[in-house]
Amino acid sequence: MEQISEREIDLFAALPSMKELHALSRLVNSSESSRIRFAERVQVESGKTSAEANLAVGIGLFLLGKHAEAVEKLQKAKDGIEKFTFLAYALRKRRRYSEAIDCLQRTLDFGAEPLNVNIEKAATYREGRDLDSAARELEACRNFENVSAEYHYQLGRLQEAQGNYDKAVQNYKTVLELAPEHHRALFHLAYRHDLSGYESMAINYYKQAIACAPAYISALLNLAVLYEDTGHFDKAGACIDKVLECHPNHPRARLFKKDVDSSKTMYYDEEREKKRSRKNQILETPISDFELSVRSRNCLRKMNIRTLGDLLNITEAELLSYKNFGETSLREIKAILDTKGLRLGMALEDKSLASGELSGPSSPEEQGLLNKLVDDLQLSVRARKCLQKLNLHTVGELTRTTEAELLGCKNFGVTSLNEIKKALSGLGLSLRNLD
Repeated sequence: MEQISEREIDLFAALPSMKELHALSRLVNSSESSRIRFAERVQVESGKTSAEANLAVGIGLFLLGKHAEAVEKLQKAKDGIEKFTFLAYALRKRRRYSEAIDCLQRTLDFGAEPLNVNIEKAATYREGRDLDSAARELEACRNFENVSAEYHYQLGRLQEAQGNYDKAVQNYKTVLELAPEHHRALFHLAYRHDLSGYESMAINYYKQAIACAPAYISALLNLAVLYEDTGHFDKAGACIDKVLECHPNHPRARLFKKDVDSSKTMYYDEEREKKRSRKNQILETPISDFELSVRSRNCLRKMNIRTLGDLLNITEAELLSYKNFGETSLREIKAILDTKGLRLGMALEDKSLASGELSGPSSPEEQGLLNKLVDDLQLSVRARKCLQKLNLHTVGELTRTTEAELLGCKNFGVTSLNEIKKALSGLGLSLRNLD
């Protein structure tokens, strides 16, 4: 594919086309040096006060991720398709979704293509979690089925948000039939296959994504995770080196490189994992498998204690406080646990500090935050897969987990740990601390 540079698309001469502006966005962010060079040019131009200069600088600020400043500049620019389109983009990044929709609607007054407007409105509604409105906007574009790659891409993104993963995959594949180098569709297709456990297919799609986009950082990092998980440490290192070649100060890549290097000497204790598996099988043994008195059996059933593992989460005092449960029943149960090397309340010992330090949420807002799905934290593939292995599905469950428990998961390293800690910190939360 022929390469072009940001110098060939001069934002501050004649205003480039929308297609060129999208290409410029990728080029500016393809390397740290490109961003620095472009930021310097934006800084020079920002002193100009004409409507044309405000438009160019506003677009430039958006490309650099300075969304609040971009909104301020673009609002002073002359009205037109480019102004209202990029103002909508910036407002969307600021989560001002209704204002972004209004701006997209304004572009129609200046001759914008209705298809493009409806697609961008659908994306805005989706990001604002108004999935019904997003679906209505895409329904208005249905005449472009099997014609517009962008229509199918946005339909796939909506279906992913709705949990219709198989349909999303089919739409991403349709995108590639219409536009084989659609790098965003390739990325999401790879990501979806990765989460579904089809690692070889995910690797193939990630490789295609990085081949048709300059320094596609997310694809390179996810591909590195897959290579490392499958034991291809040299290939994982090559992906990270490519990221650092363009972005030498990229924090995740620098931490990841340490993880990849340490993985080359990591020892996996297969015997230890077998013992852990056997222990889990013991804990899942039903209480009904043991001979107990009718009274003991009925009391445990009413207390919703079904397995040996459930008994490790309750104390002697709690059992004895239950109506009709006495010392005889207690001795029965302790005798069963003794034969397995277990005891009542064993699992609570590791949780006692957390239960003493943490009180329940004081408001519906806090409860809603703890019930938030970890999928909404926008974590990397590796972090998500490890949380799935640990059966952690909500933010509340994650906050009851220690660093040691996370690091104990195979292939979970410092990079993923720091990523999760940063995501929780953004919510004002943290992992459980036993110190």
